[in-house]
Amino acid sequence: MSGEKQYTYKAIARSLLDHGADTLFGLMGDANLFMVDHYVRHGGGTFIPAAFEGSSVLMALAWSHVSGKVGVATVTHGPGLTNCVTALTEGVRGHVPMVLLAGDTPVEMPQHLQSIDQRELVKVTGAGFEQMRTPQTVAYDIANAFYRARVEKRPIVLNMPADFMWQEAGYEKMVFKTFDTPAHVPEGHALDEAIGMIASAKRPIILAGGGAVGARDKLVRLADRMEAPLATTLKAKGLFNGHPYNMDIFGTLSTPAAYDAIADADCVIAFGASLHYFTTDKGALMKGKRVIVVNENPADIGRNFHPDAALTADAGLTADNIVYWLDEAEIPATGFTGELDMEALTCHPKGDADKARAGTVNYVHALDRLEEALPRDRILATDGGRFMTEVWCRVSVPDPASLLVTANFGSIGLGLPEAIGAAIAAPQKPVVLFTGDGGFMMGGINEFNTAVRLKQDLIVIVCNDSAYGAEHIQFLDRSMDPSLAQFDWPSFADVATALGGQGIAVRSARDLETAIDAIGKRDRPLLIELSLDPNDVPRMRL
Repeated sequence: MSGEKQYTYKAIARSLLDHGADTLFGLMGDANLFMVDHYVRHGGGTFIPAAFEGSSVLMALAWSHVSGKVGVATVTHGPGLTNCVTALTEGVRGHVPMVLLAGDTPVEMPQHLQSIDQRELVKVTGAGFEQMRTPQTVAYDIANAFYRARVEKRPIVLNMPADFMWQEAGYEKMVFKTFDTPAHVPEGHALDEAIGMIASAKRPIILAGGGAVGARDKLVRLADRMEAPLATTLKAKGLFNGHPYNMDIFGTLSTPAAYDAIADADCVIAFGASLHYFTTDKGALMKGKRVIVVNENPADIGRNFHPDAALTADAGLTADNIVYWLDEAEIPATGFTGELDMEALTCHPKGDADKARAGTVNYVHALDRLEEALPRDRILATDGGRFMTEVWCRVSVPDPASLLVTANFGSIGLGLPEAIGAAIAAPQKPVVLFTGDGGFMMGGINEFNTAVRLKQDLIVIVCNDSAYGAEHIQFLDRSMDPSLAQFDWPSFADVATALGGQGIAVRSARDLETAIDAIGKRDRPLLIELSLDPNDVPRMRL
């Protein structure tokens, strides 16, 4: 023990810095303002103030994804925490480690206006809950929250009673070590069964999911040994960039030619993937082939699709082990890659600039042009909405850490806060956000000025079809009037300019070229508003 006496709010700030948390996202209230003040003024930490509590959580989630560290956010009690429910659920579904320091109403004031059972609220989201027990246990409780976030790979909410803040507390630096040694190499009957299926395959595909992004070189070695093409799930998009037999995304987001090639394969070896129904096309792409799954988390095996063989093990170590046994048995390469036309397999149908109603642009053509014009070293963030699947297909990323998919909970309006968090984590990289009009109204318009205040290199593409697109399509499919799902929004370009950025309205192919020219000259957050025909936006690739 250092023997130093200090107030609890100071001990909290000091403990955050002990954990390397030099960036804190949040919105201050009476339960956390003194802690934030001490963290900044005396600890040298950086505080990023959000306009909405849920945004601070989303910023921390994106910061965690891009930086590879545990993101940290803070909000006050009651409505400050209830405003974070959707964001916390998004983080849980995305398996993102972060810590949320949430104030709680004073223990001695059960009738406080903002009192709520915060433990029960957090449980609904699936996030973990850690109670700050006393002023004397601050360092331990914070250390345990960070430990749990890393080990459980989900948000952990640390509950801080407001009446603790001005109580004196002892302080001792405390950081718990986490043990993340790779899982064992499998052996026994399950391995023999998997090796047998792999050795007999004639047209195999190596598939990597988000749980295998650290095993790129070993998966490439296996694919080269087998002469098998490589593919990824959405969350591992970009992992195999530069490889001559990279098919990109596997499943409903594939090109038509790649989809057919996958259907013709006789074996899929999936590493770190749970085989979501987007990936398997609701099981259709797995028919007639052997499926082997390698995943460190046994709960992910069979959660969405039941394979023919499964190994609970580390992706990289297992790939090396498979190569070893193929070599030992002198199994020849399949020659499958030699049968593939990779140019056709990776080419999506092009858009037509002339195929657009007056006052609008063709969406697919706009994506093709933006793919060519946007900075190559970008971080790509996507909001929810029917526009997003074409973005995932057509807009590239340098690597999986540079892609933020805010669709884990099926919400809209989460994209801009995550784009801001990504920009804080990697200030040297431009961040590109694709969002819909509904999503921007819901969760973007309230944080665009935050990006302006932070002077971020941010490019926002608002796909404005003046409708809630998914609902619009459902009305049309049932021959019903879609007008209830249509909106007369304000000019998002004008709003962006009013908020301190630069806004450009795109209503024609010529306007699109003007906007593309502005990308290269940007000196502040840039918003490009694509006016789209709600009846001419491609359907989601489900």
